[in-house]
Amino acid sequence: MSARTTRVRLFAAATVALATLSLTACEDDSATGLRTTSASSDTTAQTGTEGAASGDTAAKDTASAGANGANGTAGGGTDTAGKQNSSSTGNNADASIPGDCSADDVEITATEVASPINHLLLTATNTGSKTCSLPTYPAARFGDAQSVPSVVEASKPQALTTLEPGASGYAGVLLSAGDGSAAGGRTETALTVPFDDGSIATVSLPAAGVHVDDSLSVTYWLTDRATALTY
Repeated sequence: MSARTTRVRLFAAATVALATLSLTACEDDSATGLRTTSASSDTTAQTGTEGAASGDTAAKDTASAGANGANGTAGGGTDTAGKQNSSSTGNNADASIPGDCSADDVEITATEVASPINHLLLTATNTGSKTCSLPTYPAARFGDAQSVPSVVEASKPQALTTLEPGASGYAGVLLSAGDGSAAGGRTETALTVPFDDGSIATVSLPAAGVHVDDSLSVTYWLTDRATALTY
């Protein structure tokens, strides 16, 4: 074999070897590129999924907040309505409670009775158009007296005497001791009875006046005439 032939064969072998290496390198790069692209696609897909999940969560949170807000507003409205209803009921209840009687709406008369002796019957009649409550008892002032009679505690009713228009309440007055043993005996011709609103009723007495002494006392205002004369 000649030297020329040997060189040709060696050159051809080298060329084939270089071609093989080049092809292998291309395949590796191609494979690497495919793997890189695949990984990138996976990452993108995962990121997109996570983004969608985050979006769903945010949407749910927003919806929940909106629902809570709506519930809160509705609750507030209910409470307000409840307070308004409660306030309205309270006002109606207050309006149904009778006010205090006044001398302008109540006429008081004084009547001497035969029994029991030394007693006077006070009758208070509602001449007004509204129901009202009398004071607990008549703080009767005879003449220029600086004090009012004591009240008979045994006659105290369970509630204030309330008068509808045209109705009457009663109080008994012990003018003096039956045996004349009490001090401070005198004759009085004038009687006034104050009311809780500050008004004062003037009560007519018999022209000759009435005899009173330090045993003077009154009952509470009562709804029954006979009971008022028991004490």
